[in-house]
Amino acid sequence: MNIFNMFQGDILKSLETMAGRLQVELTGPLDRVAAEPPRDPSHGDVATNAAMVLAKPMGMKPREIAEPLAEVLRDLPYVTDVQVAGPGFINIRVSDTLWQDHVRLILERGIGYGDGEAGAGKSVNVEYVSANPTGPLHAAHARGAVVGDALAALLAKAGYRVTREYYINDAGAQVDVLARSAYHRYREVLGDDMGPVPDGQYPGAYLIEVGEAIAARDGDKWRGLPEAEWLKPIRSLAIELMVADIKRDLEDMGIRMDVFSSERALVQAGAVDKALEFLEQRGNLYTGVLDPPKGKAPEDWEPRPQLLFRSTAFGDDVDRPLKKSDGSYTYFANDIAYHLDKVRRGSPLLIDVLGADHGGYVKRMKAAVSAITDREGDLDVKLCQLVHLMDGGKPVKMSKRAGTFVTLRDIIETVGADVLRFIMLTRRNDQTLEFDYQKVMDKHRDNPVFYVQYAHARAASVIRMAEEAMPGVDLSDAALAKAPLGGLTDPDELGLIKLISGWPRLVEAAAEAHEPHRIAFYLGEVAAGFHGLWNKGKENAQLRFILAGEPEVTLARMAMVRATATVIASGLAVMGVHPKDEMRDDLSDGTSEQEIG
Repeated sequence: MNIFNMFQGDILKSLETMAGRLQVELTGPLDRVAAEPPRDPSHGDVATNAAMVLAKPMGMKPREIAEPLAEVLRDLPYVTDVQVAGPGFINIRVSDTLWQDHVRLILERGIGYGDGEAGAGKSVNVEYVSANPTGPLHAAHARGAVVGDALAALLAKAGYRVTREYYINDAGAQVDVLARSAYHRYREVLGDDMGPVPDGQYPGAYLIEVGEAIAARDGDKWRGLPEAEWLKPIRSLAIELMVADIKRDLEDMGIRMDVFSSERALVQAGAVDKALEFLEQRGNLYTGVLDPPKGKAPEDWEPRPQLLFRSTAFGDDVDRPLKKSDGSYTYFANDIAYHLDKVRRGSPLLIDVLGADHGGYVKRMKAAVSAITDREGDLDVKLCQLVHLMDGGKPVKMSKRAGTFVTLRDIIETVGADVLRFIMLTRRNDQTLEFDYQKVMDKHRDNPVFYVQYAHARAASVIRMAEEAMPGVDLSDAALAKAPLGGLTDPDELGLIKLISGWPRLVEAAAEAHEPHRIAFYLGEVAAGFHGLWNKGKENAQLRFILAGEPEVTLARMAMVRATATVIASGLAVMGVHPKDEMRDDLSDGTSEQEIG
């Protein structure tokens, strides 16, 4: 339950009561009336802009609405104080009991706490990774994979019906290059002296495995034959093996796609012809001559009639060609057909997670989706900026397997999937990210993944210590949910409880904005609050989680500890990261508890 949605509902009801008392008509954009935490926690628990939003449409001054509204809000059973600030902002304080009851709710719902209904079961297709099947996934693909997978999980938690999809770009010239590169390795495996890999082909050692697979399957069947005879079968096997390799890497990251779509299959099924026919019927295609591209001299531009899509009618800068000079379709034409296919499969809301090099492609694809959905669909493109791989501050650029770049598998084998996934979400997708092997493995509070993981492990350790101190006492979540929680009154305890009670609101807001990185930031705040409480207990014995001779207070604090661990686990689950219950070995480097807390 999003507690601030509850507050918002009560504020709207209170507005109706206020309007009745004042005998005025309640008018204005009620959907803009917000209930949210105040920027300064000292101002209260909930702030609302109701008076500011409604003043002009109601023909009143903000304080003329705020003062009588505050009087109504003071009558709510959980409200302890209401203050009007500035021109008409309203700050509300609520009883400790309301927050304490939220601890019970968290324990009752487990990691399902935060599951929402904002998505209302609407279908959304999230396409991510979608690397060309010409080599192993690398660091930039890793970022797109993590962002896309976490976004899909976030949307599902918020109540959307999500399809996770990978688009296999297996119809372009790049897969013919793959076939020629694989053939070169195949001949080497047969013992032929092929010399160095030709310019323009893929030099990675990973293709040796493909050459071995071809030789194992076909022997010397293709040796010495003209390209026209071996290109297609070797291309098919090479793509099959590369896709299988990609799927293994994704599986190692805990990523499971619902759909793998083939561009080649789409083209062969006539989907591009059908998509363009669909657009032509709506008057969105024409034959014309484009102006020279910016930055090109006139002699470099050959004006010729082309089949064009009226993308400017849907917000693009220029109309876009759909056929090349040889009569074949452009990549853009294929992509229009692919997005129409996704829409017809039941997803009017589409999200594409792409690399930074696709920035110039965004407007045309948004225009295309608008056209193929008669302006009713929506496409959000999340561009993932570069990842700079470092090791102790020094750039890491090469991979033995790939030859020219660091593979995703290299990173997983070095730091593990959990660390990789968490760190990839510590920046917005549109910001460049530095990934330093040494820093992400440090056991220190400045390492966000360790700091959050250690908070969960520390909470588990506290529960184990309580079990030893209180033998025979039921410390299950179900039992703790029924414990008296009135002893949770310390300001830092209540501050932590308010923070974890905001998890459903965070889920809803992050899902609406399509920003999964917000989860990493939020979990960092929760971890800081929990570690701060632990340190406070070291300084003041009465604030320790476990108090000898005071079972009620101890049980209340165990409920808070378990609720905190539950919210951390719920957030990590969305990120695709496994929570840890024990991290003793991780402290063997001499890092102290003080450094962490």
